[in-house]
Amino acid sequence: MLEINNVTKTFGTGDSLFQALKGVSLSVKEGEFVGIMGPSGSGKSTLLNLIGTIDHPSSGTVTIDGERASNLNQEDLAKFRRNQLGFVFQGFNLMPTLTVAENIVLPLTLDGEKVSVMTKKLNDISEVLGIESLLNKRISNISGGQAQRVAIARSMIHEPKLLLADEPTGNLDTKSSKDVMRLLSELNTSLNSTILMVTHDAFAASYCQRIVFIKDGELSDEIIRHSSQSEFYDDILFSLKQLEGEADDF
Repeated sequence: MLEINNVTKTFGTGDSLFQALKGVSLSVKEGEFVGIMGPSGSGKSTLLNLIGTIDHPSSGTVTIDGERASNLNQEDLAKFRRNQLGFVFQGFNLMPTLTVAENIVLPLTLDGEKVSVMTKKLNDISEVLGIESLLNKRISNISGGQAQRVAIARSMIHEPKLLLADEPTGNLDTKSSKDVMRLLSELNTSLNSTILMVTHDAFAASYCQRIVFIKDGELSDEIIRHSSQSEFYDDILFSLKQLEGEADDF
């Protein structure tokens, strides 16, 4: 599904050059739920931006479902991003002037989809996510946890090949965080959705099947879940301590 080959990313010019990524290579299979963790400034968000085609690598390649985004022109790239990728952000990025339903179908609206098709997909995804009762409400009238569910619905309504989540629980309380992570896990299991999530939260990461650790722009370690979620959580904490000495820094 995703193949990252020897990717580098350099910012700045002349004496102010900063290499954010240093030859990163990573493969993600279809249906995997993979977490990316590391200290602040380690390159997590830079890597996610490259995968999401928001930015381009300085060298190396990013291939998603056989397609290299760097080979596409701006129009085709925008279409590829809308059709093949789903995005879930910490800040929700919802349109406050629109209803929940209007926010969810926005990707389909931009593609000029038929109303009948949009209605069916809206009903299907809202039922899966348990937000049918919210469809006619404004974003300002729902809770943070509900808003993140709406954001997930919007990201999934066009059935993307790859869902990218950037700190999806960062603005949520403990209960809402658990609800959102359970939801992402269920989407991964029931719909075979491929999910790549950047997080600093070890508990959120424990819902993943595999964790990749990045430090100073390089992949430093990887652990795979072989047992219970609680045991995997302990494994993640141990790996974080090994990486930086203190898991609290993440």
